[in-house]
Amino acid sequence: MNRDITERKRAEEMLAHSAFHDALTNLPNRALFLDRVRHALALSLRHPSYKFAVLFIDVDEFKVFNDSLGHAAGDALLIQIGRRLTASLRGADTVSRPRLMRETGTSSDDESLARLGGDEFTVLLEDIRDSSDAIRVAERIQERMGIPFLADAHEVVTTASIGIAFSASSYSDSEDLVRDAEIAMYRAKQEGKARYQVFDNAMHTSAVKRLRLETDLRRGLELGEFRVHYQPIVSLRSGKIVGFEALSRWQRPEGLVLPGEFIAVADETGIILPINRLLLREACQHLRSWHSQFPSDPPLKISVNITPKQFAQPDLAAQIEAILEKVGVDPRNIDLEITETIAMADAERSGLVLSELKRVGVRLSIDDFGTGYSSLSRLQSFPVDAIKIDRAFVSKMDTDVETREMVRIIIMLAHNLGLRVVAEGVETEEQMNQLKRLECEMAQGYFFSRPADQKSALEFLRSRNSEDASPIISCEETVCGHQKRQTKSTS
Repeated sequence: MNRDITERKRAEEMLAHSAFHDALTNLPNRALFLDRVRHALALSLRHPSYKFAVLFIDVDEFKVFNDSLGHAAGDALLIQIGRRLTASLRGADTVSRPRLMRETGTSSDDESLARLGGDEFTVLLEDIRDSSDAIRVAERIQERMGIPFLADAHEVVTTASIGIAFSASSYSDSEDLVRDAEIAMYRAKQEGKARYQVFDNAMHTSAVKRLRLETDLRRGLELGEFRVHYQPIVSLRSGKIVGFEALSRWQRPEGLVLPGEFIAVADETGIILPINRLLLREACQHLRSWHSQFPSDPPLKISVNITPKQFAQPDLAAQIEAILEKVGVDPRNIDLEITETIAMADAERSGLVLSELKRVGVRLSIDDFGTGYSSLSRLQSFPVDAIKIDRAFVSKMDTDVETREMVRIIIMLAHNLGLRVVAEGVETEEQMNQLKRLECEMAQGYFFSRPADQKSALEFLRSRNSEDASPIISCEETVCGHQKRQTKSTS
């Protein structure tokens, strides 16, 4: 008996191909690429002169393109990128089939290039002479990527960040080599994107440290280790406290961790979202208690920082409104601070988000004013109530005439737009007096007090907002009582 098994063999070949290739670009997938790297590692152990490199390629800002033009256009762009990357590789970059693929009878002409998923691609460069070979390939890829693509009738210009990891005797696993190339890629993104970085051991140490910090942050959130500290905001006219800025602090068993050491990682990973929800809820609870103990007209206010990850949340206004309603705080006594860089980066979207927050009833401030895309004209279209002059200007007021003049102009123009002004980082009596002469309404800084916990803030309120309190506040009168200069970090 004879039987035609052509269709069955064809089906088997298609299944084998699908198991090791990306469905969208038809490039090798992660499993096949790791097998190729494993083969190269084994070869390098047998032949010490044999060298190779792994390139990890990530398309810059692909998510923005995908979200704006749709996933169909995004897929079309990825297919074109795969083809262009293939064309960017020299003939010797393409390697022979691994043993597994020889046994299945399938073949591929571009097994040195793979798509790991999303907008991530990898390249295996085998039998290179030295590191300059891999660098030349990376530069060629970036040059080719700079040529505009055509996707869904749109001309798209994109760039790529590339990480390079070279073979070494310390590697025994293909996953480790690809991981280190990815670490180098992330360093390239941190350095400004559209560039390449070569992996070194310091990057690995930094990545391990960052991973440990992320793990500790999640554990700290579960254990309730995050606290709110308060820095008073003082009226320069009366000398009394008109509000506090709420700041995140991480109370670990080994000591207090300042925001500068964890906020950036918390924001990148999204852990900042639950942290700042807790911060806002706790700050509102304290504010409600202070209102009952220290009634004033107008009432005390709490300022809370909004991070980039928070500002990107589509339901930010609804989240804040829910917290304020649950705690029972008047939204008019909450001041949300958005940094100038965040607000001005996408003026159209920022205007929409700020309008949604304004409908909740909160007050809005532009924080760190003067350090980003300074544009007082844009502020006319934003529903903000105040600007906060960055400490970089305030710290030089009493020693630099030009800086003092810049502060004067900012205050004057802000007042012309109907905005109140808060000066950050006041550390000397001379700075305070100059701000008073320039008719700046409010100030905060170490001259008045360092950030302190709720108990210390309460004592400060009792001492400063009593009827017989002196209108002049000095460092010696603060609760903390420290004289040493430090840099403020906020969440």
